[in-house]
Amino acid sequence: MIDFLRGTVAHRETEFVVLDVRGVGYRVFCANPYAVLPGKDQDEVTMYIHYHVREDAHLLFGFTSREEQSMFRLLLEVSGIGPKVALGVMSGGKPEVIAAAIQQENLSFLTKLPGIGKKTAQRMVLDLKDKLGAVSAGSELEGFGLGGAAVLAAPAGGGAWAEAKAALLALGYTEAEADRAGQAIKPKLKGDETTDVVTKLALQALFQQSLR
Repeated sequence: MIDFLRGTVAHRETEFVVLDVRGVGYRVFCANPYAVLPGKDQDEVTMYIHYHVREDAHLLFGFTSREEQSMFRLLLEVSGIGPKVALGVMSGGKPEVIAAAIQQENLSFLTKLPGIGKKTAQRMVLDLKDKLGAVSAGSELEGFGLGGAAVLAAPAGGGAWAEAKAALLALGYTEAEADRAGQAIKPKLKGDETTDVVTKLALQALFQQSLR
């Protein structure tokens, strides 16, 4: 089993990166590859790996911390959540944020995460609340510069951009950074995009801005 990989980023797409480890390219699926690995390609990184085996494929899912790796594996224990949905959940906030929402039984926040409906959110609370331990939303989340109430409240306003912006804030971006990304992608939007698509476009814009 692969626990972690250390190498250079040879290539990245919206859903995965190719990690060059001593001349071998590993395709590693991860949440927000343009954000979690903000450095330039060819920078050395360490990714903690979940090795997923199914009948038709062997897949690698990567994370930049042990906490993310552990949260991903816990999510897989929830009935109805597979790797793709779990990765979408991880794109919506840091492990501490997700854990706090589950502890608070905050279905409003959980149902804003990609791929999570009301029934799945209820199963997350039922299956994981006792496994996460006590989480204080105030003390745990303020370390990221985010207050529990601000992070876990439902996004103000409607539309995909409002929800995408909330996801960016949960990831640790400032309001100003999120607004700049929104302005950058505005010409590309037709108005019928999903929250997931808008979030990915915004993350790409933030990545491009970081290179300037």
